[in-house]
Amino acid sequence: MEIRHIDIKITGKVQGVSFRQTTKAVADQMGVRGIARNQKDGSLYLEAEGDDTLLEMFVEWCHEGPDRSKIELVEVTPGELKNYRNFEIIKK
Repeated sequence: MEIRHIDIKITGKVQGVSFRQTTKAVADQMGVRGIARNQKDGSLYLEAEGDDTLLEMFVEWCHEGPDRSKIELVEVTPGELKNYRNFEIIKK
């Protein structure tokens, strides 16, 4: 079971709707590790690490998000493994 790293950028109504907190809860439940951070441009930036199946389910969830969010675009790009220990919300 190979662990991979992906970077995810989500645009739309993704700030002020508990997206980061809900994402952390979902990631913790799935066993996905990484970070969530709001961006100045109004988007949400995620880094996620897990096996292919977990990451696929996580990305599917990112297309839905929490109830009050409105997702416009989910961009996924492969990244370099950082061996996160858990999933954290990064606050600037």
